[in-house]
Amino acid sequence: MKEDKILPTEAAAIMGASPQFVRIGMQTGKLDIGSAVKMSSIWTYNIQKDRLAAHVGRNIDKELEDLRKGRGLLHRCNGG
Repeated sequence: MKEDKILPTEAAAIMGASPQFVRIGMQTGKLDIGSAVKMSSIWTYNIQKDRLAAHVGRNIDKELEDLRKGRGLLHRCNGG
């Protein structure tokens, strides 16, 4: 994964919402934190860090770093 790509699961954790809330909100255009594009039958999400930070009203750099450290640790613990 590219370091600057924000996943719907990461955005959800920062917002205190479910990943489904983020995905559906972006698909319907009601959550303006980036773009959602349907390619064939698969949705692709481009979440912009500045829009997400503006939406939650705070700097999200530390939260993203902590989330990614936790995911990396979980990945290693599960044999990844």
